[in-house]
Amino acid sequence: MNEEHPRFGIRARHTDSTITVYQAYGPRIGRPAARHGRFTSSWSRTRMTWIKPSFLWMMYRCGWGTKKDQETVLAVEISREGFVWALRNSCLSHHVPVLHGDAETWRSALRRAPARVQWDPERDLRLNPLPHRSLQLGLAGEAAERYADEWIVGIEDVTPLATEVHALVREGELGRAAALLPEERAYPLNDDVLGHLRA
Repeated sequence: MNEEHPRFGIRARHTDSTITVYQAYGPRIGRPAARHGRFTSSWSRTRMTWIKPSFLWMMYRCGWGTKKDQETVLAVEISREGFVWALRNSCLSHHVPVLHGDAETWRSALRRAPARVQWDPERDLRLNPLPHRSLQLGLAGEAAERYADEWIVGIEDVTPLATEVHALVREGELGRAAALLPEERAYPLNDDVLGHLRA
């Protein structure tokens, strides 16, 4: 196993008190959120919202901010306490017998959990899949409410950064593109936080 990139590890931009996650929305939602530093009434609290600590996985998901209703890329800084709460209260989005036992036990846990986790291949600058996984964290119900009202420290519109990095990648300037990426370091978590989520 690659010690720098464990298969189910979390890498993120983080400080002693916060972690940065990414989301992409249409301008109607994304621009007011960046302007006010929190989500406004145009943001739905009743839908599951997915947050991603990996900038490049977000670029893969939103097509560098070119996909419809994902043109505004947001870097959302949230409290580490909130992030850990979400992980502790998450269920994997797919059934893993060694973790969950039978499928009905997993389905019951999934229905109760206010958050869910899936692990997808991390991406390189050309958005090709890498061997290690990237965390996607879905928030609904209580988790979405806490995210919007308690955890958010700040929101930044990083669409210009996405556009600039994408342009350099298209020009084959991968070194210059990599130099602009947010610094994502291993995010230390104990087994009691991640143990039930390592697929």
